[in-house]
Amino acid sequence: MKVILYQPEIPSNTGNVIRTCFITGVSLALVKPLGFSISDKQMKRAGLDYYKNSEIELIDSLPDYLDKHSNPFYFFSSKATKNYTEVSYPANSFLIFGSETSGLPKEYFERWPDNFVTLPMKRPRCLNLSNTVAIATYEALRQQNFNFIS
Repeated sequence: MKVILYQPEIPSNTGNVIRTCFITGVSLALVKPLGFSISDKQMKRAGLDYYKNSEIELIDSLPDYLDKHSNPFYFFSSKATKNYTEVSYPANSFLIFGSETSGLPKEYFERWPDNFVTLPMKRPRCLNLSNTVAIATYEALRQQNFNFIS
């Protein structure tokens, strides 16, 4: 399983996602451009010692990346209508999350409308990115019977 952050902007959120991915054995990829340096001290602090032991893949173009892989993928968006619990996540799924302020590009909704899911929440506010990643990742792993636990 892989978490993909589309153009993340806040280093501490990415650091928290690094921690979640590390402790669950989920891969992490970041789509450029990033709103911070990968060596940002806030990101490293949030990721603690997990950062230095984590492999983070950098992606230049998300559509090209998805076209090259046959993995099932799911976009998490507050604008989607399908609940994230209505999906069965295979073990090789890509879980994709938009940037903190602008979310995901409209073109993605148009190209892959059936691949969008949402977490229910009170509007008009949204959950923090790292919290959303944690909730979605644990749901996908729950469906896999938490196979990362030895």
